[in-house]
Amino acid sequence: MFYVINFIVGDNMNEIKITPVATIKNGYKEKFGVPRQSGLAPSVKSEIVFEEAFKDENMIRDIEAFSHLWLIWGFSENVGEWTPTVRPPKLGGNKRTGVFATRSPFRPNSLGLTVVKLNGVKDTPDGKVLLISGADLVDGTPIFDIKPYLPYVDSVLEATGGFSDEHKNEFSKVIFKEETEAVISENEKTELSEILALDPKPSYQNDSERIYGLSYKDLSVKFRCEKDNIYVLKIERV
Repeated sequence: MFYVINFIVGDNMNEIKITPVATIKNGYKEKFGVPRQSGLAPSVKSEIVFEEAFKDENMIRDIEAFSHLWLIWGFSENVGEWTPTVRPPKLGGNKRTGVFATRSPFRPNSLGLTVVKLNGVKDTPDGKVLLISGADLVDGTPIFDIKPYLPYVDSVLEATGGFSDEHKNEFSKVIFKEETEAVISENEKTELSEILALDPKPSYQNDSERIYGLSYKDLSVKFRCEKDNIYVLKIERV
């Protein structure tokens, strides 16, 4: 499978074919609940599984010398067209701002850029797999390229984050009903706590009685939101 990008230079139409080099595997089975930025749910683990044409282990030789990686990937679950302005969740979901001033997934070219932590390389019968954490990609997302993160050039200490700076420390308190904790492991509780603390519901919905559903791994999670609290009501394995 490959993706075709057409572009015009002068009077000439050019074409680039980009092929996924890998696919991500994790517990995010749907878009709802996936963190809106990378690194916000650091306990959530993922695997990068290489496509057949890119399983040559020489391609990742010495990669473990780097603690973090850049992933260039495709918004494969997008439905709908991009618009010049979007409504960022951090601005309440009502104020519009320019698409290039946001990280909205609905863009002229549906490409994503993510930093993840590299935890190691695993040998499998089907080749080597990269073990990562902190990804904001839904399970099955195609990855087009992988590059090492270089702190001395990629980290800009004096950088400012626009409107996001005002909301970077906004996290909800996650409260589990006692019976829900019996269904999950401690690791799963930590993962769900990090995911739900980001308040995955649409920002413009403020009905404290509304029940939301989230699928993660083999878990079906029901919860409601009241001010800065997330109440986990029911967890089932499916």
